[in-house]
Amino acid sequence: MTLHPHLALTVFTVVMVAAAFEDFRRLVIPNLLPILLCLLWPVYFAGEPSLSGALAAVGCALAVFVVGAILFARGYLGGGDVKLLSAATLWAGPAGTPALLMLTGVFGGALALFLLLPFGNQIAAAARFMLGQPALPPKRGLAIPVPYGIAIAGAALVVVLSPHFG
Repeated sequence: MTLHPHLALTVFTVVMVAAAFEDFRRLVIPNLLPILLCLLWPVYFAGEPSLSGALAAVGCALAVFVVGAILFARGYLGGGDVKLLSAATLWAGPAGTPALLMLTGVFGGALALFLLLPFGNQIAAAARFMLGQPALPPKRGLAIPVPYGIAIAGAALVVVLSPHFG
């Protein structure tokens, strides 16, 4: 039994939305979500199989993971963010990786600016409260937790899904 690549894209979408939701709700991206993306990627890739394309996609994902691990070690990114971005890079492939990284940065910056605004932070706190989550502890200065999984998921959805709607 083979799965249709469009079914793989549907599952990809559901997993990315779940990752964004969980990161917003708990500031945690469950390990199962990037693992699912990596396990499902061969089904998606089987639509246009090529050894060089597969190796290039894996190489891009590994490069993103290594750089992300360095940023994680220095406290700039969360571990879940690194894993989710690496899995998204696998799906984006070498042609989509620059757009994925650029869009992730733009969406993440916009999200951080929104959360820095008093009303943005209040909206996020109210939404977390409605989801039954405790308020985030206040930070000093401009240090605020940013659920970057939202930016990663949004960018991944745009980059991976847009070629299929063109």
